Amino acid sequence: MKDKIVTAAEAAALVSDGDTVTTSGFVGIGVPDQLLAALETRFLDTGGPRDLTLFFAAGQGDGADRGLNRLGHEGLLARVIGGHWGLIPKVGQLATNGLIEAYNLPQGVISQLYRDIAAGKPGTVTHVGLGTFVDPRLDGGKINPQTTDDIVELMEIAGREQLFYHARPIQVALLRGTTADPAGNVTLEREALVIDNLAQAMATRNSGGVVIVQVERIAARGALNPRDVILPAALVDAVVIAEPEHHMQTYATPYSHLFAGQFRAPAGVSAPMALDARKIIARRAAFELPVNGVVNLGIGMPEGVAAVAEEEGLLDHVTLTAEPGVVGGRPASGLDFGAATNTDAIIPQNAQFDFYDGGGLDLAVLGMAEADAAGNVNVSRFGTRLAGAGGFINISQNAARVVFAGTFTAGGLDIALSDGALTIAQEGRARKFQDTVQQITFSGPRALGKPILYVTERCVFDLCADGLRLTELAPGVDLETDILAHMAFHPVIGEVAQMDSRIFTDDLMELKTDLLHLDLEDRIALNADATRLFINFEKLRIRSEDDVTRIGARVEALCAPLKSRVDVIVNYDGARIDEDVEESYAALVAELEDRFYGTVSRYSHSAFMRLKLGKTLARDNAPHVFETAEEARSYLERGNRG
Repeated sequence: MKDKIVTAAEAAALVSDGDTVTTSGFVGIGVPDQLLAALETRFLDTGGPRDLTLFFAAGQGDGADRGLNRLGHEGLLARVIGGHWGLIPKVGQLATNGLIEAYNLPQGVISQLYRDIAAGKPGTVTHVGLGTFVDPRLDGGKINPQTTDDIVELMEIAGREQLFYHARPIQVALLRGTTADPAGNVTLEREALVIDNLAQAMATRNSGGVVIVQVERIAARGALNPRDVILPAALVDAVVIAEPEHHMQTYATPYSHLFAGQFRAPAGVSAPMALDARKIIARRAAFELPVNGVVNLGIGMPEGVAAVAEEEGLLDHVTLTAEPGVVGGRPASGLDFGAATNTDAIIPQNAQFDFYDGGGLDLAVLGMAEADAAGNVNVSRFGTRLAGAGGFINISQNAARVVFAGTFTAGGLDIALSDGALTIAQEGRARKFQDTVQQITFSGPRALGKPILYVTERCVFDLCADGLRLTELAPGVDLETDILAHMAFHPVIGEVAQMDSRIFTDDLMELKTDLLHLDLEDRIALNADATRLFINFEKLRIRSEDDVTRIGARVEALCAPLKSRVDVIVNYDGARIDEDVEESYAALVAELEDRFYGTVSRYSHSAFMRLKLGKTLARDNAPHVFETAEEARSYLERGNRG
């Protein structure tokens, strides 16, 4: 059997002018830097290969010189089709200067295209990208005027709009693993991710191309456990042994047993975040975490939610994920992003996006660079600065709930905290809330009816039928001078609540108690002579069927043993009942009224909550919902029946 081990220079010589080249990697994980460096050296020394088409899913770079930045030379590239561009500014500059043809497509779509190319399909059909800049009714994913070919088409299938992304043959795959044998079988046991290596290798092989894999070590022929082999020898044409500096586990970490899943980190080893704007935003976003739900956290500002969740003891009660294939544990941040500790599983990136696209995410927390009056969000393009969408379109379009997280203004923002109140010490130079965004990475109008929040350090908006609506203000913040004066449009303003005061102090928020409803025994209690039931739902959020079941079980445990009905007073101040469970909650209340309750009165200072309760709990007669506790108690004393 042929020995497939070659030098990096010999591998680079396998690339021909005009080839389509695909590369593995996510930020600095799994990037074949030895192969990219050899390709760059060959071009600089000989002027070839030329006019390559680069085809990649996730961003692969450090924002400077490593990763795909090595290919950022005029003449080396003719066309680039990529998912995330923010970490490859040298290639991005070629695109924005019009020196290459360039496309930005959703990361998940490209990831799935590899599989469809391998299967011989003409392309990928999906709803992902509708209403965004990828939609051919807008830009079709084209980055500059020099890019004219249409590679995304609008179709209608079974009465539904879909986008068709064209497949293309791949001549060269530059991939990365850990251990190879001389035959070309490759394992990835020391890698933090498996990404799309197998799909890319299959796509290239079935296109008649060449698969080259960078590894850090060689094992004897037949020594590898076949269950560990990710890339079988039948798919691999050449293997290159990398130098250590070109084979770091991430761009921030040479190697971590934790990222490789060899060991688990003890709980609580990370230092708490400093209480700054980033942590304030992460804390507010953490209030939305779904117990026992599946969550995606984006790069940048949303990364702080993982730290808050760990600090609050919530990591065991939620499954955090990252788009390259991380399931469970705590995702890492910065140039380690994409890696994670204490994971439950590492799956292929394309499979992760299958799960995301099908609606598997209960919540996504994503960055927010710009938002407009219609609720559109831009994270992908800012004048000549090209960030790219990455997985943002797949994730934001398909998660059941979305929180966009970012500071209210950008560029020099400085805040101060005193006695639980926030003040703006220095305002940011750039407005984030614009009349219209420069590019639509998330379409607000297409998301109507889905819970969408826009969380900043000083206020919170949600998405309503009329666009962005202001719902919360931080303590100490002035509506006119700190909010409206720094927006290019006037948001919808209804009933505005104060952001939870716990967010703005150094103490733990005890969020675990809130989200797990560990305090229901204190919230639902009988008076001394068991004639009156007090239910305190102040600031309680009822978000799941489990929450409804717990409430019902607590009331039944108290009331079932009693020989007579009890009068009930319920405090709904600051409470929230999610739309998904409104019917279930109303059914529970009706059942409890029929079985256990006498006179029932409810109160909330919120006019919106009183209106909502009136609609939710209405049966034969409208429920009695008062503005104050005194009014509610007075009603009970009069002995009326509700």
